[in-house]
Amino acid sequence: MREWSGKRYWLVGASEGLGAALAHQLARAGVEVIVSARSQDKLDALVSELPGKASSQVVDVSDSASVETAAQVVGDVDGVVFLAGVYWPMTSQNWGASRAEAMADINFTGAIRVMGSVMPMMQERGSGHLVITGSLSGFRGLPGAIGYAASKAGTMALAESMYADLRGSGIDVQLANPGFIKTRLTEKNNFNMPFIMEPVEAAHEMFELMNSPRFKKSFPRVFSWVFRLSQFMPDWMYYRLFA
Repeated sequence: MREWSGKRYWLVGASEGLGAALAHQLARAGVEVIVSARSQDKLDALVSELPGKASSQVVDVSDSASVETAAQVVGDVDGVVFLAGVYWPMTSQNWGASRAEAMADINFTGAIRVMGSVMPMMQERGSGHLVITGSLSGFRGLPGAIGYAASKAGTMALAESMYADLRGSGIDVQLANPGFIKTRLTEKNNFNMPFIMEPVEAAHEMFELMNSPRFKKSFPRVFSWVFRLSQFMPDWMYYRLFA
């Protein structure tokens, strides 16, 4: 169990959905929460709802200057949670270049920008807590997931590399891989979404991970087995089942 009371955490991509639900969870635990996203109005509304000390800082994770400015304004923090993400369902036959690039630039490169903005401060201090949001879709390529699955695979590999580098340094790295969450992003899907979670449920799973010494957690547990086991399937079997 971590000691939460009095800690400062910066949640990036927290104006709604999972990020907003996690902000509530952390605030109830006594954390001073700084929430960031692109919409000041949504951030203001969230901050007004949060118990305890909370503030907001607008940031566009697709812009390096915006991330650096936000990091300087936010200042010293005990932990950072990266939750920013965009999504559009997309097949290779219906490739939307601008949307595919946005998924890569926000979901993956955005994480690189944010992590890079706080690493010097945490390294100098010799402590910190970094939590990155991956996805069950990042374990292996999926149909209709151009942009999104690739961006999440990259994000998950980023967390794994950081964990490998920072073990024993005092900087804890964790990776959360959720399945479907009921948000405006999944409203774009026109297919059945098994084990879909409410944001509050997903935030509870994520907070459990953050409270533990584990590196990663994939959830919901039963649904995650499908994706984790798929990594061991030969190609002929995997694509027959999933494509």
